[in-house]
Amino acid sequence: MSIEYRPLQAIWPLSRWLGFWLGLCLIASQVLAEPPPPTPDNPKPAEGDVVIDLPNGSQLVFRRIAVLGPSFWGDPQRVIQIGDASGGIFEGLQRIQISGSFPSGDGTGWEIWLGKYELTRGQYIAVMGLERLLAVSADPEDQKLPTLEGRARREALMRPLASVSYQDIQDFIRALNQWLFDPAHPERMARLPTEEGVPGFIRLPTEEELEYATRGGQPALAAGTFDDRLPFAAARIDEYAWHLGNAKHQLRPIGLRQPNGLGLHDLIGNAQEMTTGIFRPEIWQGKPGGVAVRGGSVSTPPAELRSSLRAEFDVYAWKPDERRIEERRSYNTGARLAIGSNVVLTTAQRKALEDEYLAYRNETRRAMPVGRTLDNLVAQASGQLGTVDPIIERLMADNPALREPLQRVQIYMDRARERLELAQRESARSLAQDAARNGVNLSVYLSRLERLAATLESARTLAELSTRYQDQVEAVERSIRELETAAREQVQGYRDKIAKLGEYEPDYIAQAFAALGERDLPVRERAVMELLAVHLEEFAERRRAEPERWLEDFRRRFQDFQDQAPESHP
Repeated sequence: MSIEYRPLQAIWPLSRWLGFWLGLCLIASQVLAEPPPPTPDNPKPAEGDVVIDLPNGSQLVFRRIAVLGPSFWGDPQRVIQIGDASGGIFEGLQRIQISGSFPSGDGTGWEIWLGKYELTRGQYIAVMGLERLLAVSADPEDQKLPTLEGRARREALMRPLASVSYQDIQDFIRALNQWLFDPAHPERMARLPTEEGVPGFIRLPTEEELEYATRGGQPALAAGTFDDRLPFAAARIDEYAWHLGNAKHQLRPIGLRQPNGLGLHDLIGNAQEMTTGIFRPEIWQGKPGGVAVRGGSVSTPPAELRSSLRAEFDVYAWKPDERRIEERRSYNTGARLAIGSNVVLTTAQRKALEDEYLAYRNETRRAMPVGRTLDNLVAQASGQLGTVDPIIERLMADNPALREPLQRVQIYMDRARERLELAQRESARSLAQDAARNGVNLSVYLSRLERLAATLESARTLAELSTRYQDQVEAVERSIRELETAAREQVQGYRDKIAKLGEYEPDYIAQAFAALGERDLPVRERAVMELLAVHLEEFAERRRAEPERWLEDFRRRFQDFQDQAPESHP
């Protein structure tokens, strides 16, 4: 019996076969793209989650947070402002360099690895056991855990671990690291990040890592929102945070509120979070105290929540009534985990760091927050010259024979300082002039938009009577969109100039305004200069740009604005 060969397209048209296979591929891609199902340890799975296994089937979930610049030692792109001028006494503004613990996969920067959620009771039990939690917890509700079942037990285990001491958290971290690095189970550390082939280890995060993450990291820096008081609109705080107003001192299960832009939950509110750092009044300096905690909690009024909020957790608390010290356990204080790495990993790596440091010291380091200002290298140079004066005076006193050549050196330094002073004055004047130019352009665009809004209303009225006016409506709408885009560009330029000018000493800013004020300014530019002075003063106080509010100031100031001042009559 012969079997006749017939091409597939003769049985079924090729187009239908292609459609069939494309449909199968689409279904497969949709299945693959679906996030894993929710679990008590990851109630809101998302793309980018990195899951680390724990004992007894539990898990920890981490998110990778990008830090720009491939250099180990530093990069101007990593310099950020932390703190809040309108916050508490321990939140003074500071300029720091943020750094990551692990190089990024593409070699363009570094990464911070931070827990997606706060550490939970269930995760603690998975490592330490239920009996250990019952022994160390000061929360009476934890004693009920053995009797709970079903949903009540699941929700209890999903609440942030609290009411335990700082040392209890450290004991947990130590036990977890020992479990992860058990030589008999190398698979346990397979998902840990590595550097130079060396895996990272679990630790508490630093204050800087938490504030950087809370503010939104690199995406927020790029969007110009990093310095905002909150990483979301204040009116939406209930969507993102558990606080006194909506939680009433009661910790809530993880993952119930919206994540921030980096995919992290409860960085603000729920449990305040321990850090790896000793509390100092200004982070880098001041009396060392207890442990720094971050983020506020279910006991914090919503109006007091902010990205910079920090407080001291008194690890060893004094009980005045009992005249004794005890280890502090707080019902609203917990922890979030991070993954860290040692600085020196191998001999070869240390040699590379030494080689790289020379170039860093001679170039990049000058732009780091070690001078008087962040971006103003001229001001840094002027300040560094000032530190040489007492050295020269001491050398002349100790070496009378060198007095004459040292005096010549002093003269050269004085001349250099004068030139630097002149350079700072000119630079401040130039920035103020550029900011004013942005402001004038913005005001002109706003005036045009005001007129176009009236024109659009008229055109729409005519279009309702006859369709032949529809082209005019579309033309006006197009002009409005173009002007709105141009106005936004001017707002961004205005914001950037103010941020740079705000780094200068007040005397230079005052001199810049005085120099610009010597000209016979048009009425519009004079109005812009008045607004600029107000916005600069606000920036100096808060060290935070507020372009949206400044835009509203411009709208109000230039509503129905007349470029010519009204003539006075006798």
